[in-house]
Amino acid sequence: MRIDVLFFATLKDRAGTPHLTMDVPNGADIGQLKALLSQMQPALAPALGTTIAAVNHEFAFPETPLHEGDEVALFPPVSGGILTDERRMTNDEEPPPLPELFLITEDEPNLNELVAFVTRPTTGAVCLFTGTVRGQTGERRTVRLEYEAYTPMAEGKMRQVAAEIRARWPAVEGLAIVQRIGRLDVGDLTVLIAVSASHRDAGVFEAARYGIDRLKEIVPIWKKEIGPQGETWVEGHYHPTPADVPQRIGSAREAMANDAHKPSQGSGAGARR
Repeated sequence: MRIDVLFFATLKDRAGTPHLTMDVPNGADIGQLKALLSQMQPALAPALGTTIAAVNHEFAFPETPLHEGDEVALFPPVSGGILTDERRMTNDEEPPPLPELFLITEDEPNLNELVAFVTRPTTGAVCLFTGTVRGQTGERRTVRLEYEAYTPMAEGKMRQVAAEIRARWPAVEGLAIVQRIGRLDVGDLTVLIAVSASHRDAGVFEAARYGIDRLKEIVPIWKKEIGPQGETWVEGHYHPTPADVPQRIGSAREAMANDAHKPSQGSGAGARR
């Protein structure tokens, strides 16, 4: 059976390509795929032990079975236009009861627009977290960062983070998660989390902190640090478990098939690598 394999960050560098189309035996699983890749691409072998896999935009594990036409992404642990609802409403749909935004973009977001987006008539508090490119870490100097994302999966995982926030802090009203990709210089904004509620004691501070921490665990985004000492991909340490998977892989595959038959409504940002 034939599958597509996507490589990101250090895996892409080791493989020398961002994409392979492979024939694998019927009944193969992720563990067997990694074994095949280590034979076909010896440069990948040292990294495959810690490599995270995803099948059709959801985390996968060694025993996860593969099927004809699957899209498999392999990557290291994730590193630590105008605002629109990424659910892409049509004119026939009702507006969402609570504002949400999940965006991967190369553009610098407007902070005032972001705050306005998550603000409702009942809102009395907005907590906005922003990350920036740091130019000095101890003795190490950074000239710029280059961010890369597995965009379709990243958008889905941002939605998962938002759902987890709402489960923990039900009083939260608006939610926005924005991640920039591409080349970013020292001082540039990299990531934004905005959370609104009726009052500051309704969990906005805690929810924003949870959002950025969780994003750095399960949202597939990586950064390459570039400085006088050279270039290096910054890898995290978190390895997803089945508890990080909110739906079955099969359901994800069906969702991908349904999306493929829908007319395009435009995209928030970021080309797939």
